[in-house]
Amino acid sequence: MEVVFATQNNGKFREAREKFRRIGIEVKQYDKGYPEIQADTLEEVAIYGIKYLSRKIDKPFFLEDAGLFIKSLNGFPGVYSAYVFKKIGCDGILKLMEGVTDREAMFKSVVAYKERGKRVRIFVGECKGRISTEKRGSKGFGFDPIFYPERATKTFGEMDASEKNMYSHRGKSIQMLIEYLTEKKNR
Repeated sequence: MEVVFATQNNGKFREAREKFRRIGIEVKQYDKGYPEIQADTLEEVAIYGIKYLSRKIDKPFFLEDAGLFIKSLNGFPGVYSAYVFKKIGCDGILKLMEGVTDREAMFKSVVAYKERGKRVRIFVGECKGRISTEKRGSKGFGFDPIFYPERATKTFGEMDASEKNMYSHRGKSIQMLIEYLTEKKNR
């Protein structure tokens, strides 16, 4: 079986390919992009992307949208995480959090999966954790160097893809997709 992952983010693609490889599903990358609307939820962004890409991709495909939600910043940057990362990066978030003791945060991932003629399937994964006081590690991408998942002694930026997948929001949502596809394949 072959599935297409619509993402321009090579880090996300590597993480997903690692998980799918274990069950014998080949993942191809569609890297031409799609419009990401401004919306209140990650689910709305993902569904809009799926509808747009349904006209471009003939094979079964999925996309993933994620955000970092920081409790003391009222959920900021949330659905705007990619934009905020481009504008202020990890350093900007650390600056916003100077002197803040409540560093609780959550990464949320929404995977939307579509097959021609079938309804969209949504899979949601969350990873609770905390924001560090400094950047640590150069692996991963985005806000990985400033996020410690619960019960971990390393930031995502210090973990390789297989270790990160054990904790990550994306690892969880993609695992739900894998379980769905495996069950479907075994029927």
